[in-house]
Amino acid sequence: MGYYDSISAGYEELYREEQLNKLSIIKSGINIGKGSKLLDIGCGTGISSGFNCFVVGVDPSINLLKRNSSNRKLFGIAESLPFKDGSFDYVVSVTAMHNFDSIKKSIKEIKRVCKGKFVLSALKSSRKFSCIKKAIEKNFKIEKVIEESKDVIFFCASL
Repeated sequence: MGYYDSISAGYEELYREEQLNKLSIIKSGINIGKGSKLLDIGCGTGISSGFNCFVVGVDPSINLLKRNSSNRKLFGIAESLPFKDGSFDYVVSVTAMHNFDSIKKSIKEIKRVCKGKFVLSALKSSRKFSCIKKAIEKNFKIEKVIEESKDVIFFCASL
């Protein structure tokens, strides 16, 4: 994650407005109760973790995590999540999947740790976009798709 470590000081200036817009779209598309547990994969500085419930964030950029004010954040990767099966009611990953080393392994892990709903956004301009889209279609029941300016947001449930 050298790129994100190197831009961490200016990350929020670069992406805050865009991430908050996606967060607003996601919040309007799912009804998360205060007692819910949510995992934010690719949480970075915590912009995408703004839910009114128990949120744990995971990110492979130590410098972005240093800028994340949450007490519940972990250094880690999507392909090897350090949680028990079914630990979360929701998994959210906002514009991070194109950075995962293995889409297949990350999807397997996302499905393993979540017992409820999934919201995954994918960067349309990524070389991995069609692979990500196919993996989401194969592994989840897609309930709604919202095409945003730079991303496609998939609201999903378990098959």
